[in-house]
Amino acid sequence: MINEQIRDKEVRLIGENGEQLGIMSSKDAYKLAREAELDLVKIAPTAKPPVCKIIDYGKYKYEMLRKEKEARKKQKSIEVKEIRMSPNIDDNDMNTKMNNARKFLEKGNKVKVTLRFRGREMAHMTQSKYILDDFAEKVSDIAVIDKPAKVEGRTLVLFLSAKK
Repeated sequence: MINEQIRDKEVRLIGENGEQLGIMSSKDAYKLAREAELDLVKIAPTAKPPVCKIIDYGKYKYEMLRKEKEARKKQKSIEVKEIRMSPNIDDNDMNTKMNNARKFLEKGNKVKVTLRFRGREMAHMTQSKYILDDFAEKVSDIAVIDKPAKVEGRTLVLFLSAKK
């Protein structure tokens, strides 16, 4: 809220240089802001009494947007990359999938390894769990298991993340 929008009876006022001007009525605070040719901006509306500051509103808004942008830049989003395999995977195919998983883990992403079963393969689900265990063991130098292998419908799922 700025200028006339501030309807509180009393506000704690902070001057343009950051000095405390004390508690006064919002009308008086608005007059002081007008004399300084600046805006009266409510900084902390939940405080008792609310805190207002005499500043240039356009400049204040610009600074807030810039701070938000900086905070978003510094955030790192972690993606979950998926690697799909079948129970009758060959060694060379397994090595290729492992190399891809290593690349994902080195970039800081999490890896979801899924072992998909079709048709009659469903009968041998428990015997195929060793494929995921081998996979996890072979990448254990750079990865740690987030969630152990678990059956979800027609798939066995394992989550890996990079070691810190």
